[in-house]
Amino acid sequence: MWRLALRKSRSGVRRLCSSSSAAVRGLPTDEGDWAYADEWWGDGGHTVFRSASEHGNGVVSVVSHPSSRPAREQWPAIERSMQRYQELLPNFENAGKLRILGYQWRVLHFNDHTRQSTAKVMAAYRESDPHSLLLMQQPHCLAVPYLKSVVSAGLTTLASSGYDIYGAVTGSKSTRVLCIGHGGGSLPLFLASKIKGAKIDIVEIDPVVITASVQAMGFPASSLKERSTFDRSANADELLWGSLHHRLFLHTSDAEDFVQESSDIYDLVFIDAYDGDDIFPWKLWDPQGAFLESLRSRVNPAHGTVVVNLHSDSEVLGLEMNDHSISQSILPMGGYVSQVCKAYKEHFGMAYLVSVPWLCNMTLVSFSGARLCADLCVDRQDIDKNRVLDALVSKCHLVEDLFDLPFPCLPYIKRGLVLVD
Repeated sequence: MWRLALRKSRSGVRRLCSSSSAAVRGLPTDEGDWAYADEWWGDGGHTVFRSASEHGNGVVSVVSHPSSRPAREQWPAIERSMQRYQELLPNFENAGKLRILGYQWRVLHFNDHTRQSTAKVMAAYRESDPHSLLLMQQPHCLAVPYLKSVVSAGLTTLASSGYDIYGAVTGSKSTRVLCIGHGGGSLPLFLASKIKGAKIDIVEIDPVVITASVQAMGFPASSLKERSTFDRSANADELLWGSLHHRLFLHTSDAEDFVQESSDIYDLVFIDAYDGDDIFPWKLWDPQGAFLESLRSRVNPAHGTVVVNLHSDSEVLGLEMNDHSISQSILPMGGYVSQVCKAYKEHFGMAYLVSVPWLCNMTLVSFSGARLCADLCVDRQDIDKNRVLDALVSKCHLVEDLFDLPFPCLPYIKRGLVLVD
């Protein structure tokens, strides 16, 4: 979930040029570039899902908007590419070729005003059954900058902590990932598409959000571990996803309960758990609470990295605040973010923050820091921001190349990095 920076209008924002940077490095052009946000940010669109939540998210809805890419002339090549894979599947003749109907942005809303997630979705049908409809979320596309920030920070920190990221990418090494908060599912799908050795647990407390992601946002239904009524007939997920969906495990559960009951040790943890009232639950950052204590025991002590999406009060900086009551209602968020950061640092050892371009979000990264400090020949208490930044920057191009990222990490790592005291 994210908040748009008030001091910059959508039309006046200068984008981060990830497409041109990726092109220079020979990587795919980024279909999730912020330059395309005008296609889905507006108030128009068509509501394709709407249901009331019983878990604090109000009315959950999904709104569709047309997407300009991939262009129609590219569809035949995409269909041929899908067919080459599908011909390797058992009973391919019975499943039938897939034909593309089009591409859309699908935006998940809480209470009709909060944009929780945005995903690009391909709609297709089986040539053998013209009335069929299959939705496939595009796993390579991260449409919102804070997701690129958490991915960039998480992967570069993991690489700086001595983790074998080459083994993770190739699949020779198993990588355990935990995503707390599901939304539309863009983050776990992206990670599964880039990390062949990944096993990704996704924890979402709200069944309505899960239903919206599967029925309206093209998330693979077979990843849901609890029994469900979703249609899984005719090997639809096998046709669309190949083996990717086998790396995803979606659990309907409270995050605290899941972490307490788990016996797994995670290499990488992402937390994005704001509710419909734009609140990050207290129990997920209570310094004496069961969640953080249990999470610490579930994170690899050597290289484990925890990444948290936070909302900041940065939209008020530099503004003339004539209304004192408005100022007072917004500014305490700074103290709140500080408390969250300190709680995570206390439990994991080190922590830093980076700001997210164009949005009032911040990415908190917490980790032990033992390997990084050893490589820098410095004690943890003596390390400074510049040395941490240099260590992260030195891993940016390696991460971009190995994971075949469609966007550069460096602008997200360098943006306002501060160490948590």
